[in-house]
Amino acid sequence: MPSATTLLPDRPLADEAFLADRAEFVRTEAIRLIELAKVGHYSSVFSAAEIFSALYYGVMRTDASRPDWPERDRFLMGKGHAAVGLFPVLSDLGYFPAEVLNGYTRLGSPLGDHPDMTKVPGIDFSSGSIGHALSNGLGMALGGRMSAREFSVFVMLGDGEMQEGQVWEAALAGAHHRLGKLVAIVDRNGFQLDGSVDDVIGIEPLADKWRAFGWDVHEVDGHDAGAVRDLLRQLAERPVDAAPSCVIAHTLKGKGVAYMEEEPGWHLGYLVPADAEAAIAEIRAGSRA
Repeated sequence: MPSATTLLPDRPLADEAFLADRAEFVRTEAIRLIELAKVGHYSSVFSAAEIFSALYYGVMRTDASRPDWPERDRFLMGKGHAAVGLFPVLSDLGYFPAEVLNGYTRLGSPLGDHPDMTKVPGIDFSSGSIGHALSNGLGMALGGRMSAREFSVFVMLGDGEMQEGQVWEAALAGAHHRLGKLVAIVDRNGFQLDGSVDDVIGIEPLADKWRAFGWDVHEVDGHDAGAVRDLLRQLAERPVDAAPSCVIAHTLKGKGVAYMEEEPGWHLGYLVPADAEAAIAEIRAGSRA
């Protein structure tokens, strides 16, 4: 157990209205930053916006003034191409000045299309090569237990990532070591770069697969930020030697912009300024309806 000098602070508890506002912020800032790069992963960010919001404003214990604080909760993102939605959150929390966002993908900027833990404060894992995040999260959770630290490790995985063998090797190991502080979050938005996940390589019955691998499995509406917050807070308090947890978050790829929800080709794309303004207006109108 942590000593009296290392006791963790209470987890943050933002209300649903604030979480919804921050999810809107994630989407609109992603559009703004992608305008700088002239290409980006809109729909992959939009499906995860409420998950980012719930984790960082309602669940994870972090300290922006101490990015390397040993007791902090960790977040790893297998779908690293959605980093353009995470960077605004880190800036908002004070990990780096807001002005840094304005150099997104520009020469010399620490902010690229994928997150780099050696350059960006608050990033715990450099991702981009799909399938590696859960293995690294497994190592962090195991290391935390060995060093008597009770931080939680949250790993977001794309549902297309379920086609990677390394994910299932890590799932086996996580259950074997009974890493109760390890939480996998599957962004089940139904699509990957090449089309429908289940057309490329079917992954159902997904919940049953994770259960068969020895994980405690939960399903949630990934766009109900309050429900995501409550579930992840509950799982973060599980004993260190409990079974690891998997959350299947049912989401819409491109959530918030109707034509993106209907067209998986927006996995990677570019909105000209007029279309970007219209998309931001639609997102704001929808989140406040």
